[in-house]
Amino acid sequence: MIVRTALAPLDHGERRRHKLRNAVQSLLLMGGMVGLLALCTAAVTGGDGVFWVALGVALALYLSPRVSPRLVLAMYGAVPLRPYQLPAVFEVLGELAVRAGLPRVPGLHYVPSAMVNAFAVGRQNDAAIAITDGMLRALDLRELAGVLAHELSHVRNNDLWIMSMADTVSRLTRLMSQVGVALLFVSLPLWLAEYGGVPWLLILLLVVAPTVGSLLQLALARAREFDADLDAAGLTGDPAGLASALEKIERVQGGLWGRIFFPDRRTPEPSLLRTHPSTEERIRRLLALYAPEGGRAFRVPTVILVPEDWPPIVGRPRRRRLTGLWY
Repeated sequence: MIVRTALAPLDHGERRRHKLRNAVQSLLLMGGMVGLLALCTAAVTGGDGVFWVALGVALALYLSPRVSPRLVLAMYGAVPLRPYQLPAVFEVLGELAVRAGLPRVPGLHYVPSAMVNAFAVGRQNDAAIAITDGMLRALDLRELAGVLAHELSHVRNNDLWIMSMADTVSRLTRLMSQVGVALLFVSLPLWLAEYGGVPWLLILLLVVAPTVGSLLQLALARAREFDADLDAAGLTGDPAGLASALEKIERVQGGLWGRIFFPDRRTPEPSLLRTHPSTEERIRRLLALYAPEGGRAFRVPTVILVPEDWPPIVGRPRRRRLTGLWY
């Protein structure tokens, strides 16, 4: 049984400001991606083509959420966990799901990988959360509660659907750009003969559109991550728990010997090219949620989830793959 303590007082004004900023950013970024696709489509097919592309996007978005999360989990070799295997984790997950107002508690799955990672798939009424072996070994229960709340927030906020829509729009923008550039070069002699010039602005739009669309998609992903962090802190009442998990994941993923002998490998890529915000910025925003007079109370004790000799549930020999070390 989990011993519960009082929730840490949070600064609700700070939460509202963060929430509003994240919502405005997401709306502007998604609008920019759709507008860019409309410009490229109009340049290639004219006004009528915009309607048919919009219809195709709507159909793809209607069908995409109906893809079973089990298909995605099977790609990672994930197997379902049972409450008797990790009872404390299931108790925390059930309580957080109730707090999030989800119609069903997402299933919990185990991914036999040494990577420290977790992800959610599916819709609100048919969702699943996968956690890796590395995650279970690296985090304690308090930290894992923050990670589970983060993934539940993605499910509650329909972030999986939003990012699916963003990916569809980005792919269509890239397709329209490639088709448009090909048509321009094929018809360039005819264009020069009739108009006596080269449509440089149109060429520039079609050339840079895929890059701009990808940057907008990355920025949208970062905004949704910030929003999930914010909602996770509201679910647990413990922003420091998630902040501790993020700091530990960053440290474990880097590895001690890698930081000592290959320090340059830890040099961060430009912020525009990150799918996730920097860990330092995420931690800073989380700790800023505490009320000035608030303490550091948390809901669950800092107990280790599994012993060091806990065997992988999937008893397969370990194999190194391009995506990491898998069991």
